[in-house]
Order: sequence, then structure tokens, then C-alpha cells
Amino acid sequence: MAIHTHLPLGPHHDGSPLYVSTATPALGDVVRVRLRVPQEFGQVASVHTRSNPDHEPSFSQAVVVASEDGVDWWEAPVAVENPVHGYRFLVTLVGGGTVWVNATGVHEIETLDSEDFRLVTYAAPPAWAASTVLYQIFPDRFARSSAADARELPGWAIPAQWTDAVDQRRPETALQFYGGDLAGIEDHLDHLERLGITTLYLTPVFPAQSNHRYDAHSFDEVDPLLGGNEALESLVRAAHARGLKIIGDLTTNHSGDTHEWFRASHRSPGTPESEFYYWKDDSQETYVSWLGVPSLPKFNWRSLELRRRFIRGGESAVAKWLDAPYSLDGWRIDVSNMTGRYLDENWNEEVRREIRATMMAVNPDTLLLGESTNDAARDFTGDSWHGAMTYANFTRPVWGWLSQPGSPAGGGLGMPLGMIPHYSAEQVYAAHVAFSASFPWRVRLSNMNALDTHDTPRFLTHALPGTLPVALGLSMTMPGIPVVWAGDEFGLTAVDGEHSRTPMPWDSVDAASETIDLYANLIRLRTSHPALNGGSMRWLHAGDEVLCFVRESSEECVLVVAARSGFDVTLLASAAPGPLTWLFGETDAERQPDGSLRLYGVGPSFTAWQLPGVDLPAIGFEG
Repeated sequence: MAIHTHLPLGPHHDGSPLYVSTATPALGDVVRVRLRVPQEFGQVASVHTRSNPDHEPSFSQAVVVASEDGVDWWEAPVAVENPVHGYRFLVTLVGGGTVWVNATGVHEIETLDSEDFRLVTYAAPPAWAASTVLYQIFPDRFARSSAADARELPGWAIPAQWTDAVDQRRPETALQFYGGDLAGIEDHLDHLERLGITTLYLTPVFPAQSNHRYDAHSFDEVDPLLGGNEALESLVRAAHARGLKIIGDLTTNHSGDTHEWFRASHRSPGTPESEFYYWKDDSQETYVSWLGVPSLPKFNWRSLELRRRFIRGGESAVAKWLDAPYSLDGWRIDVSNMTGRYLDENWNEEVRREIRATMMAVNPDTLLLGESTNDAARDFTGDSWHGAMTYANFTRPVWGWLSQPGSPAGGGLGMPLGMIPHYSAEQVYAAHVAFSASFPWRVRLSNMNALDTHDTPRFLTHALPGTLPVALGLSMTMPGIPVVWAGDEFGLTAVDGEHSRTPMPWDSVDAASETIDLYANLIRLRTSHPALNGGSMRWLHAGDEVLCFVRESSEECVLVVAARSGFDVTLLASAAPGPLTWLFGETDAERQPDGSLRLYGVGPSFTAWQLPGVDLPAIGFEG
């Protein structure tokens, strides 16, 4: 039986600097870890850590290193003996009784190793990842430069005017061509600076036979329809000059059926490229493809030559675009969950580690994100992917809570066919904890918190009235990288992923100023507060209509309340002590004579306050 962890009575730990002496240990290091125990929880006799190095249990004893504001802080050593080292806490109460504390909460029975907290010894993510706000751009639909009109269109393209509606018929939907290009993005960097985003994520820029370009026919050049290599170099240079970073998008699971490697091997047994794909017959006529789509033949990562050309070393495609003169700041990997997996073969771990090794050699300050739409934790141990583009721990629960009951799922969110589930706030909390628990803390900080993407309906399409600030506020304040899908700041709606790829309505900037300002203000909240950029997260309350949590650091704490409708919640004095300074929103907060904190208001609403930082003795570290 689990004790309700959304109440402030429970002990708490996570991998943030308040609780762990280092997030970047080496094998053999002794790391100090802390457990926060409110005195209301009961009188504690002892606290121990329990690790499982080499699958053999090992314990260490904790001591109290600080007591303040009704909270005792226990600290213990943990020797890091495996590259992914799991640990949990065992709390013994005076008078008998024990509880276990792991990444899913507080439990009265022994817990699973897969839910332990985790220390990892792999190379750390770039320091800028924890404080970034990502803006996703689909190049064909963002903006046309003055050079676009002079380009000759390929035979596959169905030309469209910028104000034309998206054609949702297949195959036309992938062939409709609006002509957005990289120079068009560069022309609108002022808009991105107004929003306050810090990183651009471009969907594929390589030449292909579609507007989405996930069917590349080369990884060696930028599509001339986007302006070619020079346009990418110019865009990155201009973005860097403004302090912005740019990451690209690679399809490591498949190429297009017009790719030079596929053309060299299709119906041509014995060619060097034949080993790059999975063939179903000796003549290499039929082949394995992504979800059976013939235009997307699947890569066979058994091939060392494929690895050499694509992901391994300084001459590979992975390296080329990170190196000068293009200098991208990282990659998002399309369907990373399927990469290298086919029947009884599984090359996924080798492929992802080779990608990261190449990136480290070219520029260690680059970010690697992998798409994995469901339970992603098994692949995201910190060995390569820095974070997951996943929908299970944020997007789907938030949609379930803040969408109109009975709304169609619309595809793209990985939801069961039919309707979006109808969740309470407590179910949002439960889903987030369940799907986040097995990630190391530093991976949680780099997971993408997307309200929607180019593969989903737009959030606003089925949102309950007035809930956009609630959803966006959660994206900006929960651990992870907030993601803004281009056009959301204009209040766009769309019924599915194809429909969501609507061209940006640049002539509506003034009309959309209120929504644009909402995005800018909440992005500024995120980027200007250290507690929201790596600070710990402690849940305080979750009911039907309201979520409450606090992000904590030594510099400051940020208290967050997100409500779907009216609420009235009182928190114990130890839950969020100290004077409150309003940051955003309209919820009322009253400190009671006994120190407890009453939060109440109407909904929907999103509110944040600043609290004093957590002042503790420096946490020890032994190397």
C-alpha cells in the first residue's frame, strides 16, 4: 500500500542539487544523498539507503545534518558501483514500522528496483539544457523569404498559396507545398526573441519527396528548396548572434525510397549499400519499411558501413552538421524507440551510444533528444539520449485533465483510438509520477514538455475554456524542456497532426498579441527563475480540480498552483515556509497564524509565487 505522496507529510528526495552532492559521479565515487522528512510524518528512529550494486543489496546509514522549518534533513553516503546505480531509502519509525522511499513515493512494502532513484556515470548533458525553452519549426510552413518565388518546384510538389487551407486528403497532405524556407525563419528571429525562447528545433531540412522531409533522399546537403547549405549556415550564425541555439532532426530508423543508398541497392544484390536495409527476397525487390509505408525503408544497423557513413566519426552525417560552418547545437532523433529494432534484432543501444560518442568528439556541448512516445524510461538511462520526446508523462495527462470531456483523440498523441481520457488532477499527478519515476533526474530535466507538436492536434482545439494558461504554465514550471509548437502562440487550432501544420499567420500578429504576450510572460517566468531550471520538485496537493507543487533551490523556491475550477486548499506550515512574493496569476494566498498556507480561488487559473531558498549546510562529497 502506498501512502498518499501528494500530501506534504511524506519524506522526499530527488536528484536535484539540494538532495545529491553531484549529478556527475564517476565509478567508485562516494556521493552524499539527502532525505527531507517533515516532523509531522512521525518520530524517525533511523534512515538508511539501500543500493543494489551488481544486484546484491547494500545499505548505508544516514545522520541528521539539519533541522529547520519543521523538517529534518538526513544525509548518507552512497558508493557508485555501476554506471546506472539505483538507490532508495528505508525509514524506521520510533516504536516500530518502516517505510521505503523511492522515485514513485513512500511505500509500506518493499519496492521494485526499476523504481529506484538513479545516479549515472555517463557524460552529462550540456549545462544549457536544463534552462532551455524549445520552439519547434516545420520549415515549409513557418515563413517564405523573398527568394522563395524564384525557385523551381519539383515534380512531386502541389503548390499552395500561404493562406490556403491544409489539404487533409492523402497523399496530397504530404505533397502540398507552401515554400517556407530557412531564410524565412531568419527573417522572423525578432518574433522568437519577443517570445523569449532559447532554442529552435527544426524538423528535417534534407531533400526529400514530401513537405515534411522525413523521407530524405540524402543526408549530405540541405534541401535547395530551403535555400541549401548556405541558408542553414546563415540561419545558425544569425541565431547564435542572438544567443539562440538550433537543433536539427534526423531519421535514424529509415530513409526515403529515393535515398541514394536505397537506389544503389534496390534490386541490386551485392552492392555495398545492400546491407543498409532489410530485404525480404534474394533479388532485393521487397523490403521492410516503417509501419509498412513503402516510401520509408528501414535501416539495418547491423551494417558497420552504414554506421560509418551516418553516425560514426568525423566524416559521418551526424558529425557534419554539428561541425563548422553549420554548427548545429544538437539533434532530435525521429522514432528513436524503433531505431535498430526488428524482430529478434536490437541494435538500439549501440546506435544511440555511437551517435552520442560522435557528438562528443565534434562538440560535447550539444544536445541529443530521442522520440519515444510511450513508456520511454528503459532506453533513457543517461547513456546517450539526454531527454525524451514523449507524451506519456506530460502531454497525455494534461490533455486528459484540461480537454472537453468526450473530445476525439485525433491521432498523434499515442492515445487509444476514440476519445481523450477524462482525468482528475490527482490522475495527472499519478500518471506523471508513474512515467517519470524511472528516469534519472538529469534525464527528467531534458524530457520535452510539449502541449502539442507537428504530429498531434493543437491543444487549444479541445481545451476547456480558459485553460491555456494552466496547461502552458505547467509546461513551463514542471521539470523538463518546455516546447512551443510554432503557431500555438497565435491561438491556432487543428484536429490532427497534418492539420496542425498550418502556415504561420504572420498578418495576424496584432490580433494575436494577447496570446503571444501570455506565451512571452510564462516563458520569461521559466527562464528568469533558477528554481525552475534544475530545482527539485515536491508535490504538495492533488485533488480533482487543483495541482500544487513547489520547485526548490538554495537561491529560491517557486510555489505553483494550477486549477481547472474553483478550489480551497490549506497546506501545512512545513510544506512551503516563508513569505510569498507574487510572480504570475490570480490565486489568493493567506498565511495562517499557525504558519499553514491557505490557497484559494476560482478557475481555471495558474499562479506562481516566489519563496525563500532552502538554506542548508553544504552537502558533502568524497571522490
